[in-house]
Amino acid sequence: MSDDHIDEESGIATTGHEWDGIRELDNPMPRWWLWVFYASIVWSIGYWVLMPAWPALPGMQGHTTGVVGNSERVNVAADLDALQSSRADSFAELESASGYDVIEADPVLFRFALAAGESAFGNFCATCHGAGAQGFVGYPNLNDDVWLWGGSFDAIRTTIRYGIRSDHPDTHFSQMPAFGADGLLSREDVRHVRDYVLSLSGNAGFEAAALNAGGEIFASQCATCHGDNGTGDVSQGAPDLTDAIWLYGGSAEQVEASIWRGPFGVMPAWEGRLDDPTITALATYVYSLGGGEIAPANNGAGGE
Repeated sequence: MSDDHIDEESGIATTGHEWDGIRELDNPMPRWWLWVFYASIVWSIGYWVLMPAWPALPGMQGHTTGVVGNSERVNVAADLDALQSSRADSFAELESASGYDVIEADPVLFRFALAAGESAFGNFCATCHGAGAQGFVGYPNLNDDVWLWGGSFDAIRTTIRYGIRSDHPDTHFSQMPAFGADGLLSREDVRHVRDYVLSLSGNAGFEAAALNAGGEIFASQCATCHGDNGTGDVSQGAPDLTDAIWLYGGSAEQVEASIWRGPFGVMPAWEGRLDDPTITALATYVYSLGGGEIAPANNGAGGE
């Protein structure tokens, strides 16, 4: 530092630092800033003494606990317990509710069920079905009125509870054969069935010979599950092939791939992971999205 150099413009001494002809003035910090700085040092020392602050030394576990012994883990656990306690009565009502109409008839309970169900959906279901339950290829859209295993409130709740092709003993289970991969049909036969299936939902432009051949194969290999007219069977989770809604994609290539490999989608069973009131809240939320059936109907989600 040079104490001899004084800036001509300001009359303030410089620090001696110079870069490209620019000198640094030796201005003192503002008094208020210094007092805040000193107060921060004092506060930090007090914090170190009172609160958890320092990691343990090498070879030791944990951290300094502080005189107060505060623990955010304990605080969060206490907050969660308090939250559960505040919700206990509403969850008890949900557990005893006999159906959607009972829940909907109670505005307070209905709002609670929707909020709890939406929260559970975001935590456990949105990864596959999307944040808006719009679904993706291989994951059903829950906003429409097309359901593989039934869209009544009770059917939805049962599906959530037991899952689809899960490891639960009461799970929904069905399996579409891999007609091509297992050698049940030739590639040509698979393509004939593909054309016939696509024609069921209004697609045109197929050769009559291919449709006739595909129709014969469909009658012998597929109608047992999908029905003679391809309208599906909810009891088997067999999709309706006439509605142009396709779980695994509705292009010619995607339909052919589905017939060839036989899709085997799995939905986990939530019984044991979620309690019954949460499952009921989740079913309420999904049913209320707009696609729930007023009464069970024999129509499935198209295009397996």
